[in-house]
Amino acid sequence: MPYCGLSGFFHLCSVEDSMNVTTRDRNNIIMKYFLSFIILLFFSPHQISAKKPHIILIVADDLGWNDVSFHGSNQIPTPNIDSLAYSGIILNNYYVDAICTPSRSALMTGRHPIHTGLQEHVLVGAAPYALSTKEKLIPEYLNTLGYNSHAIGKWHLGSHKRTVTPTFRGFKSHVGYWTGHEDYYDHSAQELYPPVAGWGYDFRRNMSIAWDDYGEYATDIFTKEAVKVIANHDKDSPLFLYLAHLAVHSGNTYAPLQAPEDAINKHSYITDTNRRTFSGMLSKLDDSVGAVVESLQKKGMLQDSIIVFTSDNGGPAAGFNENAASNWPLRGVKDTLWEGGVRGAALVWSPLLKTGPRVSDQMMNIQDWLPTLYSAAGGDSSKIENIDGLDMWTAISRNLPSPRNLMLHNIDEDRHISAVRVGDWKLMKGTTYSGEWDSWYGPSGRDGYNYSMQDVRNSKVSKALEGIEMPLHEDKVLEKLRSDATVSCTKPANSEPCKPLQQVCLFNVTADPCEFENLVFKFPDIVKTLDDTIDLYKSTAVPPRNKPLDPRADPKYWDYAWTNWCDYVEDGCGEDDITDVTNVVWDPQIQNLMKDVVLH
Repeated sequence: MPYCGLSGFFHLCSVEDSMNVTTRDRNNIIMKYFLSFIILLFFSPHQISAKKPHIILIVADDLGWNDVSFHGSNQIPTPNIDSLAYSGIILNNYYVDAICTPSRSALMTGRHPIHTGLQEHVLVGAAPYALSTKEKLIPEYLNTLGYNSHAIGKWHLGSHKRTVTPTFRGFKSHVGYWTGHEDYYDHSAQELYPPVAGWGYDFRRNMSIAWDDYGEYATDIFTKEAVKVIANHDKDSPLFLYLAHLAVHSGNTYAPLQAPEDAINKHSYITDTNRRTFSGMLSKLDDSVGAVVESLQKKGMLQDSIIVFTSDNGGPAAGFNENAASNWPLRGVKDTLWEGGVRGAALVWSPLLKTGPRVSDQMMNIQDWLPTLYSAAGGDSSKIENIDGLDMWTAISRNLPSPRNLMLHNIDEDRHISAVRVGDWKLMKGTTYSGEWDSWYGPSGRDGYNYSMQDVRNSKVSKALEGIEMPLHEDKVLEKLRSDATVSCTKPANSEPCKPLQQVCLFNVTADPCEFENLVFKFPDIVKTLDDTIDLYKSTAVPPRNKPLDPRADPKYWDYAWTNWCDYVEDGCGEDDITDVTNVVWDPQIQNLMKDVVLH
């Protein structure tokens, strides 16, 4: 058929029709529609989808699985976080590492901690080592795509030299602290790790010690800074905002749980004093999420944003670390390899998501965010080499099968613990704290409290969503989402409990997420396959970067502030150790090796 004209773009017509059109008319028609196409391309509302999205990555510290009310607890409402969850994608099969530094290193590098050398313990203020400066971090990747990257809050990836701190690792600015925790008001970090039983101020604005922030509640400072970054940002330029809260981590031993009285009093019905104070800390965190989303909407950036909310590890429940989080009904706490230590509370929200709202059972790990966000920002994640993270953007956005079917929870040779998951199956070897934290810890929050969907609709996040014409769905939809996101377990009759100090433990965590029944003697072939997988990972692990603490870091020598002492002491601290990854087998390669393995 001869070419006749345009409708939308090109179409074909009959010979008879073409005979009625002169060459000049045909050319005029072509030009008319071509110009119309160009105008639509550059000036229609659909141009929004061609922009690089603003990326807001919010990390809650030590938040338990059961501390977000979208997971079924009615005790402490989190209406702003819930509003994002109910209008986005709830990640219900999402995993983190068991403690802070390993998890944050995986988040920033896309590499498992056994491949960064940060698989054992956490960094402390007197540690003369850090996440290697040879590792390329999320902000450095995004900056190559034109992003402006800013960090607020906790760092915890090293601070012995200035070159390992945030503004030397891809962030244009940083307001926050370098160590693992601090007092919410006086911003001092008490780190009782001999030979440096130190106490010192730890609050920075870029490289400068921010003495003037003394006395202001940390969550409020971080919220104000996030709102200020958004308000001052050119909305036509892509923003990466990393907001790593102190909440709900414990402060120092003399006042581990802290929140303003009005926030605590909102939950006067909670009789347990520690849990009630914790509720105030969590409420302020939820308020922060509301303020950030509201500021994005007011700036005209929300409709072009991706918002990720994630915990960094499981919650320290029942007094662990003097905290009062809840992972109910999951087993274990922070710093254990039980589900309560490694299954993270998380969601992703964006108008760019092609499906949703929904609850996702796609397997995902915290190290997947680097390639996933890089891909969502328009980068080609296949060009990022030597990482364990997998690009989840297409799978999450379009509700396709996850590219991930296995994950290593950790291998810690110092404490003789390891755990791996392949498909539905999880093998766990050894345990921490001599089994002291191997139980199930509440509160469940399911009974005796009311959950108000109206409070969700009245939240700042909900109002901001209405402002971009993306209001929450009707209540029955939200209630179904909440029900689908709630984990409920029934202990099987005559189940065999796991005794990790005596034997390895095998669970089908899809059928038994609460890890009630040890199936180690029923499926020996599966045990062998998963044990061989751990051995494969172990053979490629790099040596831990850990070094003895340096007494010269004691804050008493530095005006009672934690600082980058290696830049000032005579002879320094030596050169940054290079992590040799020559023999590493990365997760995508192991996925390929395991793709034909059938476990049953």
